[in-house]
Amino acid sequence: MGREFIERALELAWASVGETNPNPPVGAVVARDGRIVGEGRTQPAGQAHAEVVALRHAGELARGATLYVTLEPCSHYGRTPPCTDAIIAAGVVEVHASIVDPNPQVAGRGLELLREAGIAVMVGEGREEAEELAAPHAMFITTGMPLVTLKFAMSLDGKIATRTGDSKWITCEESRRYVHRLRARSDAIVVGIGTALADDPQLTVRDENDQPLPRQPLRVVVDSRGNLRPDAAMLGQPGKTLVAVSETSESRRDALESAGAEVFFAPTGNGRVDLRALLTELGRREVTSVFVEGGGALAGSLFDARLVHRVVAFVAPVIIGGDRALSPIGGQGATLMSDAIRLNGVRIERFGADVAVIGRCDFV
Repeated sequence: MGREFIERALELAWASVGETNPNPPVGAVVARDGRIVGEGRTQPAGQAHAEVVALRHAGELARGATLYVTLEPCSHYGRTPPCTDAIIAAGVVEVHASIVDPNPQVAGRGLELLREAGIAVMVGEGREEAEELAAPHAMFITTGMPLVTLKFAMSLDGKIATRTGDSKWITCEESRRYVHRLRARSDAIVVGIGTALADDPQLTVRDENDQPLPRQPLRVVVDSRGNLRPDAAMLGQPGKTLVAVSETSESRRDALESAGAEVFFAPTGNGRVDLRALLTELGRREVTSVFVEGGGALAGSLFDARLVHRVVAFVAPVIIGGDRALSPIGGQGATLMSDAIRLNGVRIERFGADVAVIGRCDFV
């Protein structure tokens, strides 16, 4: 019976992904006598946490009930009071938490306070899924930088475009819809200037009717010289665009700013935008998750710097061919096979005729 309640809590948490930063997305369920009497999910930053929403929903029925929550309840004052105080005051007698909070300000202290109040505490139900949900928060809270997911789509022979640069579309519609779900879960979408110029993407999150959703992730273009065109499609879309440059002329900067972009002068590394410095700046802006969509030079630089944490690679059953056709990853790459980056926690998913390989880069 308990598994059913934690699965509902996980479902609620997934519904909050992309809406709660810098807080983690959390789901909570209050149950008694074998049924749900209250449920909630994390609200936008500064508003109620999942546990408080669920307890309010349950009202007096929370007294003597069991709380199922995907992340350890917080025990410190942030933008809101500690959730542990609300749980104790509500009269909950048992708490099931999927994982301990990676935040050093909590890190088990919340569970300890609940036990001290006489509440039975259990940890571990739904751990794997809860860890995936909390991964961007864990990265942000421990490093000050966002979790980076790199996505690319390639043909069966490892190409991302024809020799003329045509790339629409390698993957099927089902794959592209999934990409929009991944975008919606992210705080920022990042592309290199090569992709921005070649594809002129909108970089928006759209629904099944191709309409932009109300919440749009920050768009980031890594553009060392400020070459993004002021009439770029993304600059006419809802949401904000950040152009990260290492140097550019005053006229280019003024043109981009007049078109609605924010120009950020990043530290330079070898004449290019220092990617670690850019990610640090995004962390300062409370961006906890970044979704990188191209191109090969940017992807290679991120891998060379060991800044990629997750990979979503789509493989379509199509052969492009051609010596000059582009591949998805540039950069210096590995010298030996023993240096090659291998993914962990790999899973394979099907989208129409396409296959997606999804895994983690666990760099030491």
